[in-house]
Amino acid sequence: MFEIEIDRTACDGIFACLTRDSRFVEDDAGLATIDVDAEGVVEVVRDDERNSVVATVEGDIEDATLAARACPPDAITVREVDA
Repeated sequence: MFEIEIDRTACDGIFACLTRDSRFVEDDAGLATIDVDAEGVVEVVRDDERNSVVATVEGDIEDATLAARACPPDAITVREVDA
């Protein structure tokens, strides 16, 4: 299991992440977020205080890691978590 965190303050809508991992989608504000209905997504929580989105995901971490590496402003963090 792993988490994907998107710093919405840093995200500038380049969407390099969308081409690397289909769980990433554009939201109504024109920023990246996680599709709550995507395969493997357990939970998506938006933290308005920190201006972030955190998704808990089961499955392969590779695509999410590639998406984070492709993000020019480094707005995406991927980390393994205990199940």
